[in-house]
Order: sequence, then C-alpha cells, then structure tokens
Amino acid sequence: MTVDVGGVARGLLTWEKQEHLVKLAILILAAVLSFATRLFSVLRFESVIHEFDPYFNYRTTRFLAEQGFYKFHNWFDDRAWYPLGRIIGGTIYPGLMVTSAALYRLMWLLNVTIDIRNVCVFLAPFFSSLTTLVTYALTKEIHSTGAGLVAAALISIVPGYISRSVAGSYDNEGIAIFCMLFTYYLWIKAVKTGTIFWSAMAALAYFYMVSSWGGYVFLINLIPLHVVALMITGRFSHRIYIAYSTLYCVGTILSMQISFVGFQPIQSSEHMLALGVFGLCQIHAFVDYLRSRIPKEHFDLLFKTLMSSLLTVVLLVGTLLTITGKVSPWTGRFYSLLDPSYAKNHIPIIASVSEHQPTSWSSFYFDLQILVFLFPAGLYFCFSKLTDSNIFIILYGVTSIYFAGVMVRLMLVLAPVMCVLSGIAVSHLLAKYIKSVDAGSSSSKHGGVESKRQHKKMEQQTGGVKSEVAIGFVGIITLMLIVYTLHCTWVTSEAYSSPSIVLSARSHDGGRIIFDDFREAYYWLQMNTPEDARIMSWWDYGYQITAMANRTILVDNNTWNNTHISRVGQAMASSEEKAYEIMRELDVDYVLVIFGGLTGYSSDDINKFLWMVRIGGSTDRGAHIREKDYYAANGEFRVDKEGSPTLLNCLMYKMCYYRFGQMYTEGGKAQGYDRVRAAEIGNKDFELDVLEEAYTTEHWLVRIYKVKDLPNRGV
Repeated sequence: MTVDVGGVARGLLTWEKQEHLVKLAILILAAVLSFATRLFSVLRFESVIHEFDPYFNYRTTRFLAEQGFYKFHNWFDDRAWYPLGRIIGGTIYPGLMVTSAALYRLMWLLNVTIDIRNVCVFLAPFFSSLTTLVTYALTKEIHSTGAGLVAAALISIVPGYISRSVAGSYDNEGIAIFCMLFTYYLWIKAVKTGTIFWSAMAALAYFYMVSSWGGYVFLINLIPLHVVALMITGRFSHRIYIAYSTLYCVGTILSMQISFVGFQPIQSSEHMLALGVFGLCQIHAFVDYLRSRIPKEHFDLLFKTLMSSLLTVVLLVGTLLTITGKVSPWTGRFYSLLDPSYAKNHIPIIASVSEHQPTSWSSFYFDLQILVFLFPAGLYFCFSKLTDSNIFIILYGVTSIYFAGVMVRLMLVLAPVMCVLSGIAVSHLLAKYIKSVDAGSSSSKHGGVESKRQHKKMEQQTGGVKSEVAIGFVGIITLMLIVYTLHCTWVTSEAYSSPSIVLSARSHDGGRIIFDDFREAYYWLQMNTPEDARIMSWWDYGYQITAMANRTILVDNNTWNNTHISRVGQAMASSEEKAYEIMRELDVDYVLVIFGGLTGYSSDDINKFLWMVRIGGSTDRGAHIREKDYYAANGEFRVDKEGSPTLLNCLMYKMCYYRFGQMYTEGGKAQGYDRVRAAEIGNKDFELDVLEEAYTTEHWLVRIYKVKDLPNRGV
C-alpha cells in the first residue's frame, strides 16, 4: 500500500489557506462594517461637519490644503479672540489637518477629484476601519488569533468609540485612537523582541499620536507604569531596557518638534513619570552590571549608599525645580482627573464643558453594553496566565476604567481595552465549550467502546463539561453577541448620528421636521454684516461662526483665555446699561444667542446661563456677579414671575425672550410659555434700550442683535 505524501501535503496546505481566507474575510467584514455603520448621518442629512470643534479643524485643514504647510504653520488668525488673535501653528495639534491634507493631495494625484470637506467628513470612519485592523493585531499579540478576531468585531461597532468617529465628526479623537492602539501594538512587539527596530517604530507611532491629540499624556504615563510593574514583578530584562530607552529618547525628541508641545516633555509634571522611569532603567541596568562585577558584601554596601544618596539628590533637585518654576505644575484638567471636584471648585470654565463631567453608571452600559460584564472575565484570564504583554493590558484596563469614571470624554480611551479584554474572554470561553460540543457530537455518531474512551478523554480536557451544558452556554454567548450588535446599531442610529448643526424632530403625525436655523443664521451674518463685524456670543459657537460666517469673534472653543471669556459672561449676566459698557469696551457690533424655548431645544443659552454667571464672577472685574443673585427666593433657578429680578432684567434674559411674550407655543398654554423650562416667562413686556433685533431664524433657535451706536450729543 502506498501513501500519496504530496496529496496529503496539498490537502494540509489547502486547509491552512482556507483558515487564512476565513480570517481575512472576517477582518475585511469587520473593517467594512466599521466604516458603514458610521454613515447614518450622511444618509439621513447630508455630508456635513458635526458639532463645534470640528468646524475649526475643517477651517484650518482647508487653509492648509489651499495655502500649504509653511503658511499654515505661521498663520496668525485675526478672526478669533478679538482683539488678541491667535497663532494657529503654535496652538494646535496638527496631525489631524496634515493627515487630511495629505490624503486630499494623494486623491487628486490619483485623479480622484474630491472636495476637502468630504475628506474631512469621511476621515473618522476611514480611520475606524484601520483601528479595527490594529485592534486585531494588538489582541493577537497579547492572546491569540481568535481573540483578535472577536476584539476586531467588537470594536467595529462599540458605541463608546463610534460617539467620536461618525461621519462628519472631524475631531482629533477620530485618528487619535488608531494612533494610540498602533503605538501600544508596536510597544508590545518591542517588549517581546527587544529590538531597536520595533522600539523606533513605536517612537514614530508615538510621535504621530502626540501630533494628533493631547490625550497622548495618558499613553506616555501608561508605558512607564508598565515598565515599573515589570521591575516590581522581577520581569525586567535587557529587552525592556532597550525597548523603553529607545522609545523614550527618540519619542521625546520627536514630540518636542510639535510647536504646541515644545519643552513640556522635560518640564511639565505630567511627563515626569516617564523621565523618572527612564532614569530608573539606567540605574537598574547599572546595578545589574555592578552585581556581576563586585562581590556580594561589597555590592550590598555600595547599593545602599548609592540609593540613599541618589534619592536625596532627586528629591532636592525636584523640589528646587518645582519651587523655581522650571518644572510646571499639573494642569487643571489633570488635577480634575485626580480630584473630580477640583474643576467645579476652582476652574468653572473646565467644569462647564459637558464632556468633562463624571460618567454615570447608565452611560457605561449605554456605551459598552455586554462588554461591562465580559471585561472582568478578560482580566481574570489575563491574571491567570501572566506575561509581559498581559500585565500591560491589565494596567491599561484598570487605569482607563478609573479615568473614564472621572471624565465622560475618556470613555473613548476605555472602549478599545474593553473590546480587547472582552475578545479574550469570549474567545477563551467559546474555545473551551465548543470542544465539549465537538466531543458530544463525535460520541453520539460513533457508539463504540473506543469512541467512548475518546469522549471521556475529551471531557477531562474540557473540565468535565457535558455537551448539553456546552451547547447551552455557546447559545447564550451567541445570543448576547446578537443583542450587543442590535444595541450598538440602535445607539449609533438614534444617539450618535445627529449633527448638532442640523436638528430634527418628529411631528404629531410621525413626519420629520428639520431645523436648519444654525446655518441660516450664519449665512445671514455672512451676507448682511460688514466683513470686519465683530460678533459676541458664548464660547460654544465661536468656531462655527468663524468657519461658516467668516466673521470675527471674541471667544471660541479654545478657551485658553479665562479672563476674556469671563468678560463676555459678565456682559451676558449684567443689566443692559452695564453690558453696554462692556460691549463698547470690546468693540462688539452684533450679539448672537441660542434660544430653544419655542422648539424645545434644551441646549440653549438659558440652560447654560449659570455657567456664564460662574465664569463671569470668577475674576476680579466680575466680583459683583454672584450666583445666588440669580436664584429665586426658594433657591431655584426660575424664569417665571417667581424668578430673581436680577435674572429677569439681565441682558441674556432680554435677548432670548424679546417679543417672546406675544408668542403662543403650545395649545392650552398662555403666551410666552417656554417649552424647555415648562414655565410662562415672568418678564414679557419690555423693550431693548442698547440693542436692536437684527435677525431671528425661522424657528427662533438663533437670535442676532445689533449693538446701537452711542447717541449723538445733546439728544
């Protein structure tokens, strides 16, 4: 009897090819799904930029694409922060803009004539597809191929990541999560191999991350923390030394080339852990060298002397540098991560941003669904088989879940590690229980004694789980994943695919109503005001006004100058007479406010007004503005007759409710009924003295007022 060895080899090769083909198909499907599920907003509305910050990013990207990098880097923007202006090149992370402009140039080079706006709209979905592939590579490096495929499928539709990467959400986070995971993947490769090549590649990825998002601080603290953990657990070796030393040296030098970062990597407190661990690595390597060269008793004495001297010197130098200001203290945002109440008590401008609020329990489930329950299982499997890479993912998971609880914005950092650990849990459990299913099916087909022995052997290998239990467990996991898919699709469709620039609602008969008031107002400003007109509004709308109306604004979403924003808050919270003095001081021509009392739009300026009061009263010039003066006698914030006289006569109240007292908004309600506050306004019959109404949009969402000139002498 002869055996066809070539035929067997060809059969095995075919099986391997089939396996690779299935993996490739799953990855491609996950990447395509990741892109497609983020297109709801484009299909329902149009190809439009969302939110507020993305409009600044779009405006700067358009300037870069048209004028080139040199002019972009040296651009002084006189349309922002009048009369101060803004140096664009030195105050932004340029990675997002450079990436978009490079893709735009590449597309035109390939004769794909696409508008720069469409590149900006579809950039985040494109990078989310790349994130899916990187998540697969990272999870495969940490655990297995199966876990990588599951993690890639999970991250492709997880709402926690989709919230900042839908089509039109042109923000730094759209590419930053890809950069972060890519850096982690290359770091794990560097740790495993200990080669300079992978370490240098990780440094390049870190440079791209630094150029894209301020959240790089989390990354450059997590990697040193991983090195310290490896030292404590006795896993530090020459591989770790080469990987971290190369990453830190090359990465720090590269990151300092970003103008906005500058010398922060060697001066700011947020980067001191990375510097300290770099020094610790050198000491550890030096100590290991001495240990190999000196007798034990001499080494112990030298080690104690050196360590005590070194700790004393480091403590003294660190204290001296901090006192003299050479090492800058932690920023307000960083303090608020360690103490959630810090921003509210000391820096109201940070606390006023909705994405800086602590995360509710419901938000965790809403953005992560079953991943919340699979996450601990994934941690358990990593702990049960500790490796250098497993320790890293454990640290990433534990630290990110803390920071995500402190600040809702950092849910974005938590979502990827949730998918990785959940992928490990699902893969591990399914691999175990499917073996039991296979064992049960094989024994039922072959009833012989030999097959029963094989069945017993398989049962022992799988922990003695019966096939019926295994089938039930696999069915439950499958059902959970199906429910997860439905939940993610619903959340993406209903919660995260509505551009804030175009609003929609349902009428009583189920039809859809579109509110396009924002673009209507900005177009009016562009067409009906002088080109050098200066617009005063709350800082939320600054980027949109400069990008869409091309007019000069006083404050915008950069929020770098608290004093200037405080002055605008003082004007909004003051009486007409005092507000007029401030507006003349700031050379204001028009004032823009957002009002939702007619349509029921709750994110209007009345609901933001208390933050204007707090920020306005946070500086010396606004000491006369006290929050308690704007509350009713019973301590409530009310806009009806029971409301505070200070509130009912301030500029913001009058601009929002001017002529509103004559309006019927709901059947069976009195004139001047505010649908957001569910109350009839308390001050209806008033006229404006220092302002005149210039334009009010169709649904009263945006109201624009012109500041009157000073009266002629003798009149």
